[in-house]
Amino acid sequence: MEMSEDDNSSEEYPTEIHDYLAAFEKSLGSVDEMLKTMMSISRSELLQKLDPLEQAKLDLVSVYTLNSMFWVYLSTQGINPKEHPVKQELERIRTYMNKVKEITDKKKASRLDKGAASRFVKNALWEPNAENEHSSKTPAKGKKRKKD
Repeated sequence: MEMSEDDNSSEEYPTEIHDYLAAFEKSLGSVDEMLKTMMSISRSELLQKLDPLEQAKLDLVSVYTLNSMFWVYLSTQGINPKEHPVKQELERIRTYMNKVKEITDKKKASRLDKGAASRFVKNALWEPNAENEHSSKTPAKGKKRKKD
C-alpha cells in the first residue's frame, strides 16, 4: 500500500506547527543568502575596508552566529545545549559584544562642554533672592488693580 506524498508529509509533524516550520525555512533561506554574500568577498579584502572597531564587530557577529547555529544543531540532535560548553562560549562572546558596545557608545556620546553645562545649570536653578527681587518690582500677572 503506497501513500501519497501529501499523506506522508502530514504524518511527519503536527499540522499546528506548519506555519512555524515555513517561517523557519524562510529564515534559513535568508541566512543562506547572507552567507553566500559574505563568502563572495575574501575576509582580508573585507577587513581592509573596515576600521578596527568594525572588524571586531564583524568577528564577534560571525562567531556568535556560528555558535548559535551549533546551538540549534545540538537541539535538533536531542542534546540539551544549556548543558553543553557552547552555552559558556555564547556567554563569553556576549561579554565581548557588550564591551564593544560600550566603546561604540562612548564614541557616539557627545563631549561635555563644561562651560555650557555650568551656564545651563546655573540658569536652570532657582535663586530665592533673585526671585524675590523680581516679584517685588513687578505686579503679579493676571491680577488687576482696583481703581479708587
